Amino acid sequence: MNGDASPTILIVPGLRDHVPDHWQTHLERKLPNATSVPRMAADAPDKMSCAAWVEALDRSLAAIDGDVVLVGHSAGCAIIVHWAHRHARPIKGALLATPPDFESPLPAGYPTLETLEQNGWTPIPRNPLPFRSIVAGSTNDPLAQFASVEKLAAAWGSSIVNIGPVGHLNPASGFGEWSRAETFVRDLCH
Repeated sequence: MNGDASPTILIVPGLRDHVPDHWQTHLERKLPNATSVPRMAADAPDKMSCAAWVEALDRSLAAIDGDVVLVGHSAGCAIIVHWAHRHARPIKGALLATPPDFESPLPAGYPTLETLEQNGWTPIPRNPLPFRSIVAGSTNDPLAQFASVEKLAAAWGSSIVNIGPVGHLNPASGFGEWSRAETFVRDLCH
């Protein structure tokens, strides 16, 4: 793709995100040029491995010709950042919505710091991303303090957008469709 062709929108879901009412699922259905990194089966031995997710993203990118805009949510943001630290393919831009703070204790029911470290999620790379990016941070996300998200965005060279008290921006927080995602994606496509 080049010239006036629209970039491919590659959805990078988090560890629990590919559900019918998630905003990323709605976005993928709505945009004709959108596709998603395939999910790993719940019982896959590498489901918690950051390296396995990074390689899944890399395989998805290898199948796409032309410009790409990445759309990550939660652990999907960490996957994108780890991928950018290890690989060098031009990316038009990335929306990183509610990145978790994997270096602080998460609420009950989420992986422990030890599990995250053992599976390669930490430390989170803090190098500037080699492409334009927007970090959308929530002021009441149970998986990250807004101040932590601001520090990550600054380290990555990302624009930070305070999207208000939207929890973790998932169905549990009341989000199926999230119309602002389309606005951010349009901005990153130009």
